[in-house]
Amino acid sequence: MPLSERQLAAFADKHGGQIPFDTSPRHLAGPGDARHVTHGLAAAGWTRISDPLSAEIVLRSPDHRHRLQFDPQSATSAWWRLRAEPTDTEPGWYAEFGAFVPAEVLASLTDALVAPPPAEPTSTLPVLEAAGWLIDGRGAADSNPPGCRVERRPAQGRGTVSWREAGRVAWHIEVRDSLDAFVRGPRLWHAFLDDATPEHLVTAFATALADTTPLQRGMFDRTAHHGVVQEPSPLTPQQTVDAYLTRVKALRSQAQAAHRQTKSPIPPARSATTQPAPRR
Repeated sequence: MPLSERQLAAFADKHGGQIPFDTSPRHLAGPGDARHVTHGLAAAGWTRISDPLSAEIVLRSPDHRHRLQFDPQSATSAWWRLRAEPTDTEPGWYAEFGAFVPAEVLASLTDALVAPPPAEPTSTLPVLEAAGWLIDGRGAADSNPPGCRVERRPAQGRGTVSWREAGRVAWHIEVRDSLDAFVRGPRLWHAFLDDATPEHLVTAFATALADTTPLQRGMFDRTAHHGVVQEPSPLTPQQTVDAYLTRVKALRSQAQAAHRQTKSPIPPARSATTQPAPRR
C-alpha cells in the first residue's frame, strides 16, 4: 500500500499540535516517531507485508531484496531489523538497532539505502573525527560528551547475534549510561551492522548520529537518559511538520523518477550505416 495523504495528515496533526523541544545529544534523544523511517520507505515504494492489525511492521522493497522489521514488542533488545538478500554480484547483509535509536538517525540510513549510491567511496571514522569524536588506537570512536561508542570488532555470537555473524568483524554502536568514556555503565541502546553492510550506509548513520543539530521532541516524549538536554526550540510546530513533509515528498519524487527511467529506457542510437539516405 503506497503512502497516503491521510497518513501524512495524521503525522502532521500529531506534531503540529505539540511544542517542539531541542533535544541533544542525539544519541540520548530517544526513539521519536517511527514514521520518520516507515513513511520514508513507503514513499520510496516499499510495501507492508505484515498483518495491518499487528503492532509489528514489516516492509519490503520493490525489488524484494530488502526487508525492514519493526517490532516494538520484541523480547530482545533489537526493535529494528534490516536485511538484504544476496544477489549474483552483491552479498547479503544484516543490521539491527535497539529500541532507543532515534528514528531520525535511522532514517538517514534508510534514506541512503533507497537513494542512488554515492559516486565516491565513503569512510565512517573520518566523519566522526571531523565531528569532534575521539578516535583511539584501535579505531574506536567515542562521542564528545561521552556515552556513545562506534567501533569495528568481531561479533561475539551471543545475544541477538546469530552464529553466522560470530567471528566476523562488524560495526558495533553502543550508547551507555555513563558520562565517562572509561566507565561502562548499563547499555541504553545498540546498533549492529555486519561486515557486508555497504559502507555508505554505515557512514550515513554515523553522520546523522554525530550531527550536533538538536532533534525535536515533544514535552512528554521518551528520551534515552535523564542527562539529555532539552530547551524550547526556535522552530514552530508547523516548521517541523513542513520539513518532514518536504523530505518525504522528495523521496517519493526520487522513487517515481527512478521508476520512469526503468520503464522507459533510452533507445539506442542508430548507427550511421542504418540511417536512411538523405533526399536529393
